[in-house]
Amino acid sequence: MSGVARQFERMGLSALHRLDPERAHDAALMALRAGLVPLPGRITSPRLRCEVAGLALDNPLGLAAGFDKNARALGPLSRAGFGFLEVGAVTPRPQQGNPRPRLFRLTEDRGVINRFGFNNEGMEAAAARLAARPKDAVIGLNLGANKDSTDRAGDFARVLAHCGGNLDFATVNVSSPNTEKLRDLQGAEALAKLLEGVMEARGALRDPIPVFLKIAPDLSDGELSEIADVATAAGVSGIIATNTTLAREGLHGPHASEAGGLSGAPLFERSTRVLARLSQLTQGDMPLIGVGGVASAEQAYEKIRAGAHAVQVYSALVYEGMSLVGRILHGLDALLERDGFANVAEAVGRGRDAWL
Repeated sequence: MSGVARQFERMGLSALHRLDPERAHDAALMALRAGLVPLPGRITSPRLRCEVAGLALDNPLGLAAGFDKNARALGPLSRAGFGFLEVGAVTPRPQQGNPRPRLFRLTEDRGVINRFGFNNEGMEAAAARLAARPKDAVIGLNLGANKDSTDRAGDFARVLAHCGGNLDFATVNVSSPNTEKLRDLQGAEALAKLLEGVMEARGALRDPIPVFLKIAPDLSDGELSEIADVATAAGVSGIIATNTTLAREGLHGPHASEAGGLSGAPLFERSTRVLARLSQLTQGDMPLIGVGGVASAEQAYEKIRAGAHAVQVYSALVYEGMSLVGRILHGLDALLERDGFANVAEAVGRGRDAWL
């Protein structure tokens, strides 16, 4: 991005930050769909190209779930430089989510707190948009459960069965802190049963796709070990570490005590420690996607060195804009070259022990 374009981006971000955070996010999506955001298109190189759970990626940087909950901006986002996109979370039926306000910027901490509660337009709307998706992008869907469902475990399989034909991967999200008792599904017995249903739905697809499991950063070492065992036994393709945290240590500003999940810079260390421990538990054999606090090429590289085969970003875009994608990827390419790695795969886990 040129200096002039970056200046306009900063002006746009400044204007958005004068709005309520949720309205600002909606406006950002509208700007993307209207073609008002400069987008770089494909970003790749021999060092950046990689494969994760059978998915061939131009680069290892993905967009995390939550940015495009309803798959409304698949076209422009596929031209934003990401190696892959994850949209959703999507539930079987539409739901409003929690009352507003439910999204808060922690500007001093470069963080975000949300308590959305899986607000989305439901799987019917998502499926229609995914059917018209760009075919040259790698697109996945974050699967969710309705708050008032009598069979939350079954909801995940229902969404996958309905939308799976137009996906490259799916993510089982049992780690959002904003739907009451959802995280209870991370327990070994409940998780095994849930994943059994999801994997049956996956097997019924014409073209079975990779299924990832997204976990919380607030798990004990014993709980992590249990989840790794259950995920492996279920045949899950990989684990996404991590979702938002309930921790609040060291925060500043007027919204620091708001209820909900904390993401952004304050999550980086906690999520990277969980990532490294998972890499150790799975002996590097299970594909891992690192997410939580990535805002620079150096941090993306740190996640990879801690054990991530790919990384995702979301909250940092609130403060840095879409140009961050190109800055991370060009910087990551330079870091890999500096350290003598021919590709991303060679760097995976090389710095894991520093986080254990």
